Amino acid sequence: MIHVPSLIERKRDGGELTELELDEFIRGYTDGSIPDYQASAFAMAVYFRGMSDLETGHLTQAMMRSGRMMTHRPGSPPKVDKHSTGGIGDKVTLVLAPLLACDDLWIPTIAGRGLGITGGTLDKMESIPGFSFALNEAEVEAQLERLGVAMLGQTDDLCPADKKLYALRDVTGCVQSQPLIVASIMSKKLVESLDRLVLDVKFGSGALMQTRPQAELLAAALVAVGEEMGVQTTYLLTPMDEPLGHTAGNALEVAESVATLQGGGPPDLVSLTLDLAEQVSTVSRVQLAKWLEDGTAWRKFVALVEAQQGDATVLEKITKVHRAPIIHALPAAASGRILKMDAGAIGRACVALGAGRAKSTDPIDFAVGCSGIRKAGEQIEKGEPVLYLHARSESQLATALGLLNGNVGTIR
Repeated sequence: MIHVPSLIERKRDGGELTELELDEFIRGYTDGSIPDYQASAFAMAVYFRGMSDLETGHLTQAMMRSGRMMTHRPGSPPKVDKHSTGGIGDKVTLVLAPLLACDDLWIPTIAGRGLGITGGTLDKMESIPGFSFALNEAEVEAQLERLGVAMLGQTDDLCPADKKLYALRDVTGCVQSQPLIVASIMSKKLVESLDRLVLDVKFGSGALMQTRPQAELLAAALVAVGEEMGVQTTYLLTPMDEPLGHTAGNALEVAESVATLQGGGPPDLVSLTLDLAEQVSTVSRVQLAKWLEDGTAWRKFVALVEAQQGDATVLEKITKVHRAPIIHALPAAASGRILKMDAGAIGRACVALGAGRAKSTDPIDFAVGCSGIRKAGEQIEKGEPVLYLHARSESQLATALGLLNGNVGTIR
């Protein structure tokens, strides 16, 4: 049996932990015999001291083994998925998963909640009344057979170690640790028993990795773990200096995803979705784009929502179901060209409004966030809205405005 304080001290001092030690630590944290305060100290030690490639691989596998692995019938279609390292307004999964299912692929995606200032697919989909991620193994397989796509959350038997550690990192300042990011992402993707995985590794003010070189290092580490486990793993490096699309906030992003699935949507969201789909699909980009334009992907999304107890009748009016009482236009201070729409500042403003969490037990307000977010490079006239803030209270609005002051709508 490991002595947890000694393990933490050794990692704190830069030592290397063994596969057995990491396996026992993760097992103890999962079953509750190792408390949150010791796991927090461990995470902080890893944050400052890092881990070797070997340690990171062992941590990933220990977390993967903390619950059951998905199994699929022999001869089933290729199992594929995508993972984003997180960004502001990143609602790609809502569009990409049903799109890939149109290609007769299976997408058994385990989604996550918001982390730091970045949003989470679970929170966005839960803004759809009734939508449930609580599928058992038999239900997942039946839904994959029928629709080709199923969205799951982490459960007590499906990568439970990551579920606990993910929430802990979010509220203890340990989000931006490469080994913990790698272990978190790959453990919950590897339990899906995938054939192919594409990673959207973001960099910029609204991403976990602030610079492209940091993102490149993270991408290489993720790919190394995936390939070691026999999963064909590719990645794209994508900037996150401004939000993706024109919305940030849960119901607001669902509405923008619906528009995209119905053949509209913002060009940057459509382009990134197709870029990622090409990496794991068996058909051409032209065909993928056609499925977005002609409603095929939209019908698949509706079927997904209905299959998981969601009320699909509200999808086209989701922002009326979840409507913030205060909608405030942030006006441009001058006329000219927008130089910057800082994704990090917008993400922090969204958290202040209630669209994200300051601590793991915080509730999510589905209605709040930002819409009508303008893009850098656009021309704007003085007084025109740079974006709209959707707020629950005047005090939350004031806090969000303070975070945005001087960081968005910089105009030349």
